[in-house]
Amino acid sequence: MQLRNETMSAHPEDARLAASGPRDVTLYTRPGCHLCDEAKSAIAPLLREFGAALREVNIDADPALKERYGCDIPVIFLGPRKAAKHRVDLEQFRRQLQDAGAG
Repeated sequence: MQLRNETMSAHPEDARLAASGPRDVTLYTRPGCHLCDEAKSAIAPLLREFGAALREVNIDADPALKERYGCDIPVIFLGPRKAAKHRVDLEQFRRQLQDAGAG
């Protein structure tokens, strides 16, 4: 009997996050999510200030991501690390962006 390799069950999004740069920002969202819209608007000036790239991912387009995040959106990753969930603390997010550039 052959055992399955654990990495085979990993979602491609996990690999993308792991390979993302320190100031690559990923926003997990869905259409009609007012908290997601608020988070995106709130972080936009900081993204411009630090030259950070934003990638939005609609969790409803992927059953695995929909199951993973469900109603726990928005979720924001900075590089491979989770930076915020539900609401964004802008001062903390600013520090995270600064630290990402210093590393």
